Amino acid sequence: MSDSAKYFDRELSWLEFNQRVLHEAFDVDVPLLERLKFLAISASNLDEFYRVRVGALHRLIENNVSQVADSGLTPDQQLTAVNYRLSKMVSDQYECYLNDLSPKLVEHGLVRLSENQLNAAQKLMLKQIVDKEILSILTPMAVEPGEFFPQLQNQTLNICVRLGLDPSSKAEQPQPRFAVIPMGQTLPRCLSLPSEAGLAYMHLEDVVIMSINKFFPGEEILECATFRPTRNAEVEVQELTPYGLAVNMADVLQARTTSSCVRVEVAATASAEVVEFLAEAFEIVETEIYRLPGPLALGEFMSLASRRGFERLQYQPWPPVNSPSVPKEDLMFDILAEKDVLLIHPYDSFEPVVRLLQEAAEDPDVISIKQTLYRISRNSPIIAALKKAIENGKHVSVLLELKARFDESRNLKQARELEAVGAQVILGVKGLKTHAKICIIVRREPHGIQRYMHFGTGNYNEVTARIYSDVSLLTSNEDLGADAIAFFNSISGYSQPPQSYRKLEAAPLRLREALKEMIEAEAERALAGLKAKIVVKVNAITDTVLIDALYAASQAGVEILLNVRGICCLKPGVKGMSENIRVISIVDRFLEHARIMYFYHGGDKKVFISSADWMSRNLDNRKELLTPVEDTVARQHLINTLASYFNDNVKASVLQPDGTYTYLHPEGNEVYRSQEKLYQVSRDAVLRAQKRQRTMFEPHRAEDDDLGR
Repeated sequence: MSDSAKYFDRELSWLEFNQRVLHEAFDVDVPLLERLKFLAISASNLDEFYRVRVGALHRLIENNVSQVADSGLTPDQQLTAVNYRLSKMVSDQYECYLNDLSPKLVEHGLVRLSENQLNAAQKLMLKQIVDKEILSILTPMAVEPGEFFPQLQNQTLNICVRLGLDPSSKAEQPQPRFAVIPMGQTLPRCLSLPSEAGLAYMHLEDVVIMSINKFFPGEEILECATFRPTRNAEVEVQELTPYGLAVNMADVLQARTTSSCVRVEVAATASAEVVEFLAEAFEIVETEIYRLPGPLALGEFMSLASRRGFERLQYQPWPPVNSPSVPKEDLMFDILAEKDVLLIHPYDSFEPVVRLLQEAAEDPDVISIKQTLYRISRNSPIIAALKKAIENGKHVSVLLELKARFDESRNLKQARELEAVGAQVILGVKGLKTHAKICIIVRREPHGIQRYMHFGTGNYNEVTARIYSDVSLLTSNEDLGADAIAFFNSISGYSQPPQSYRKLEAAPLRLREALKEMIEAEAERALAGLKAKIVVKVNAITDTVLIDALYAASQAGVEILLNVRGICCLKPGVKGMSENIRVISIVDRFLEHARIMYFYHGGDKKVFISSADWMSRNLDNRKELLTPVEDTVARQHLINTLASYFNDNVKASVLQPDGTYTYLHPEGNEVYRSQEKLYQVSRDAVLRAQKRQRTMFEPHRAEDDDLGR
């Protein structure tokens, strides 16, 4: 079989993932505002896809790169296929919003008003908003023929105004006149208006167009049309220069604001004159201009979907539970000295991870903290704990990855703040992204130096930890501690990474090779007539070396179950190649983000968590970790978690050999929704712990009481 027949195209596979996100917006069993949220997510996803993936294809084509992708497509062919698929997806998004969600929102009291629907009170309020705020903030810019087009913010709304001809012009054929009003990011997209019930609102662009004569008094207004440009964000970081990464990252951020345009969205009502003007201004062809039949920037509807007062139209809250394995009355160091702790987020709270760092910052016996940071929250308690540790005289080393796409600016700011208070800050590794999630706390104890570690599949971000499905392993294991120090020191200085670790595996050194060896070991057992099984949960599979290893294992008779949220270039169920491979995808209220691997290994079950997806970029161009989970209880918990996903018949879809996905449906009363079940597992663990406490009586000892004696 030719290589092109062995793999799905990466870009088209990602688009199928986004279609599964959009599917949730069509699902009538999903609460209405959650459906709107999924529509907004699918639109935001597409925005990033255009900026990065379509931008990368444009760059390849501009540079005359004809290299064929693993799918057998050239960049030109990929772009053609992608544009065809995108047009269908955008059409589906507006079908969903205009003909399904919008009427239902009105039924439930969320009403978007047009100018002719306003009552007297609403008109008066809008007049005040326009006169006092909008006119003071927004600035129209005239665009004269032949002059430089104004630099507009990437993926922000703008209004193109076509003005009447200048009556004072003496030219025989006066040039058409245009102006642009950038909406900026200061004013809210949805302006709330007085209403007897529910929520009445107008979109900002509608209010501006309604009041356009106030921006151009005395001018003839021929037309107003909203538009939104998307620029290429695939700008290379020039790391190997004498100026340093921080300086070059600032250049990258600036370059993104001036890079070439890959898409312009415009209202469907825009005239041919406006479309021609925008095509010329952004130097694109008309096929790169998308005429949209409804409001632009659907991703901005996220704020409307999260509106307070409409909880009946949202999911019932599933607040994270406090895992009974980390009692709040005990010190984290005491807990981890006795046992490993495994947390499945967001069902189990991320609080113990934050607590470990906060306790370390205050503990007089803690000597140092070493940590990698990739994406962090705006007001991060992790950063606050690290600053407190420095204040308390502890040595703090942080590898803060500047090359985390679209978080570069925030990370650069945090790096400078940490440096200012005395932290040792490393801005990543040259030529590689550090994507590993690891924290090491070194503590002086009576028996000597003790190391406490956190290994994770997700970011040190307490906000996303409430909506992303991830895994945390907290441990004081001696071998993992030695490996963790060796790994961190190899990326923080010039020390050579070890040829092999005691327990960890790391990219780009041996992670792919280790995974391939374990896949091949299962194949050998299957060929010997022994039970062989591989279960993997990742966000993406694109690496052809690992895909080919899985194909070979399938042909040897290994049962292979893959839970791949997004891109999957592996073709399952193909006779003679992959008939023993089953691929599912789960899209539900929480973003599936954890990476978990389970190899049956002749009954000596091997279970791992990892920061890495099975993608070439992760295995070749990033610092990643594969961490074994050896505690018997924790290991079985992960195996049960994996099994839960493959029992899902509500939110699971199955990848077919032709690249389409088939949704599973419950048969009879056999309803199984994996995320709901996993949340119940965490809740049940808490209830069991509470029940045990009620059946045990622990007296206060006299020495524990404050009796003044």
